This record gives sequence, C-alpha cells and structure tokens, in this order.
Amino acid sequence: MHISSLPSPYGIGTMGKEAREFVDFLARAGQSFWQTLPICPTSYGDSPYQSYSTYAGNPYFIDLDILEEKGLLKKDEYKDILWGLDPESVDYGKIYENRFSVLEKAVDRFQSSNILNKAVNLSEEVRSYHAFCKRNAYWLEDYALFMTLKNIHEGKSWMEWELPFRNHEKEALETVIRKNAEEITYWKTIQFFFFRQWHALHAYCKEKKIRIIGDMPFYVALDSVDVWAHPELFLLDEDHNPVEVAGVPPDGFSADGQLWGNPVYRWSEHKKNGYQWWIQKIDYLCREYDILRIDHFRGFDSFYTVEYGSTTAIDGKWNPGPGIEIFDQLKRSVGFREIIAEDLGYTTETVKKLLKDTGFPGMKILQFAFDERDENSHDHRPHLYPSNCIAYTGTHDNDTLCGWMENASGENVEYAKDYLRLVDPETVHWDMIKALFATNADTVIVQTQDLLGLGSDCRMNTPSTIGSNWCWRVKRGALDDRLAEKLRHVTRLYER
Repeated sequence: MHISSLPSPYGIGTMGKEAREFVDFLARAGQSFWQTLPICPTSYGDSPYQSYSTYAGNPYFIDLDILEEKGLLKKDEYKDILWGLDPESVDYGKIYENRFSVLEKAVDRFQSSNILNKAVNLSEEVRSYHAFCKRNAYWLEDYALFMTLKNIHEGKSWMEWELPFRNHEKEALETVIRKNAEEITYWKTIQFFFFRQWHALHAYCKEKKIRIIGDMPFYVALDSVDVWAHPELFLLDEDHNPVEVAGVPPDGFSADGQLWGNPVYRWSEHKKNGYQWWIQKIDYLCREYDILRIDHFRGFDSFYTVEYGSTTAIDGKWNPGPGIEIFDQLKRSVGFREIIAEDLGYTTETVKKLLKDTGFPGMKILQFAFDERDENSHDHRPHLYPSNCIAYTGTHDNDTLCGWMENASGENVEYAKDYLRLVDPETVHWDMIKALFATNADTVIVQTQDLLGLGSDCRMNTPSTIGSNWCWRVKRGALDDRLAEKLRHVTRLYER
C-alpha cells in the first residue's frame, strides 16, 4: 500500500489519521510489515521512480489536518478546495494546482513564528527546524536551490537553464541564493514538515510492531538534483547531455523493450571515491525505513543501455556493473543493513551469484510462475521457493490477482488453476494468497488490491504507459475488522 493510495478528504493519501488507521488494521490482522513505494517527490508521469530527489519527501503526503492542529493552517484554507472528483483515484493535476499554495500559508506562519522567536528563547519546533536543516544540509541545500531554480525557469528541466545555472557555477548560484532566500527557506520548511510527520508515523508503526519496507529506485531521473549537482557521476557529455540512457531489451512482454530514459552511472567515478555516493544514499534510506528494497538489483551486475535519442530499446547493449565490490564497501562503511534485492526480469547466472554473495533475499512473484513469456518462470513456482526470499502476489507493475486471472492467456490460467487447485472464482484471490502463505519463503507480501479481490482497473502501474498510473486509492472503510480477522486467521493457519 503506497501512501498515495490511502483514503483522505484531500485528494491523495497522507501521513495523517488514515495512515495510522491502516497501521492499526495491520496490527489487528497479525501482520509485521508495511511496504510502500518510494516516498520521494514525483515528477514526469507522477511516478515515484522518476523523482526530483533521492532524499526529499513528497509534499503531497504532508497531512493538512496535522498542520491545522499545530496552528499552521485554517480549515477554510484547504477543506473546501476541489481536490478531485473520485475518492478512489488521485487527480494529480488538481493536487499540483492547489497543494503548494496551501503549504505556502503554513510555511509563512511557521517562519513568522521562527522570526519572532529569534529574539527570545527558541521554541522546541523552531529548534527542531534548525537542527533538521543542519543535519540534512548535505542534500537539503542543493534540493532547495534546485527547486527554486525550477520555479524561476517555470518548471523547465535543468538542461534548459542558462549555462551558469545548468553548469552549477558557484558565483551564479550565490546570486540566486541571495535574491531568493525566502523561497529557498520555503522548500526547506516543506521538507521539515514532511519528515516531522514521517518520523511520527514511523514511530507509531514501531509502537504497533509494524516495520516499514521502503523502496530505492536503482536509477535517478535525468531532471533531478542528483544529476544536476553531481554530473561527474553520470555518463554525460561535456554539455551535460546523456550519452546513453537506461532501459531493458525486448522480451516476451514487449517487442520494443522498455526505454526508461534515465541517465546511467559512470561507475569508474563512483569507484574512485569508494562508492560514497551510494553508501550515503543507502545508509540514509535504511534509517528512514526499517528494511530497504533495492529496485532493479540486477543493474549492479550488468545494465542495459541505448543511445540517447533512441525511440525504442531494441538497439542497445549490456554493460558490466560494479558487482559485489559496492556491497563489500557498504558493509565495511556502515555495517549490516536489511535489504531486499528486486532480482526480477532477465536473470543470468552472474546475477544469481551476486545475490547469493550479498546474502540479500530476492523476490518471487506468484503471477510469474504461470507466465510462459517469462524465461525465469520456473524459479517463481511456489514449491521451489527458498526460505531466504520475499514472496509476493504481485508488484506495483503487475496486474491484480483477479485481473491476471481474467486477462492472462487461457493456457496460463488453466495451468495456475491446476497447480494451485483453484475452483471457486469468488475466492480465487484468497486461494492464491494461501498458496503463498504455505510456501517456505521467510516473508510474504500481499498487495492491498489482492486482499480486497479487486480487478485490473485498480492496478497501480502498467509499465511503458503514462496518464492513468499511480492513481488507485482504497475505498474508505474497505479495510474493516472482518477483513482483518480473515487475514489474521490465514496468517495463524500457516504459522506465520
């Protein structure tokens, strides 16, 4: 369940009351984990895997009622705004149009208090703000400046800025900082609001004995502060244009492959400084979550690139990644971290060896076990699961279980029915969930849509498409006591 998918009156899920109610539901249902998608700000296509920053939090998830309770907003400043017409879907256009102007009012009130308190004893909140800015300066300063420059350039990519700004020239940036101190403070304060609420929610999860599994995209977006502030770490030319971009080659799912368009890493530069950029990022995210899922783990073994400007991923090549070296350095630098490796897709023997050498659990997807298009379908058959793996009904990129049963090829569906002994269409999702719970996998993660037996119209993302993804939201009241008791029963039944 991503935060965006929670119910709320304000167009998108937040870190407020409904998030705590979801944690309460998990606790009643006897669960141990809540897995989310990346919590960073979204950019093109509203995807959490295309963000302006690896480190920043998504302003959309800041709960407005909590800000009102703290005296930073008035109800009439946000409760009557039309945040969207459908309570079970996110209207990102409406959120984008209205959210930041509301947050600006809260920032103004907070910073006015900040100014007033400088003359006397600083309040605890103001002290917390200054401590937050100091503790996170290594990413927050660049992020606030980047977002300020984006506003100055009407949202254009940093690649379209004037050369002094595009090239991160110190003198030009110092001028912007002097002239736009108030807006830079605005972006810092929004991040303070976000992480104050995130840490409070995380603490609530710990009280209820629920651990958060977070997500780290392997690649970063081209239009991001990560690339703008550290161009030397990416395969860019002298004008800071990508030389090659990321994707995956054609397979049984896509004749053209998938052209992601993310800049790829200049691994030689990362190696020079002992992979510190990666270590800092992974360590940070492991502290923000309890467990970290690393997306596209196979990219550390080898990664696929196509020439910048290509329209498909057909004509590309495989390149060697850093391998085990980066994880050995991580362990030496920060010690053991709980990590899940997303090892899906075309998995070679060298990828399997890297996974084994790290000791990280990989992922198994029930739907993949019955899909003849997947070259690795055999590895996803439940009777073969090792204990050191995380078994999923599906991921955010998959159809729902009920949707898969309706839309997969007849041959695949018949195979699944025979293998899983599926008889009743009304309970097919529960029968499939039970099949996972009965496996040897140490951990099983179920999509909320599958708990509810929802169809394809409720899937989170369809890869290589834009416009209708990342929008699904759970219906208020759907996660009730009856469902919690059923999930608790199944969990106990299989001694999980």
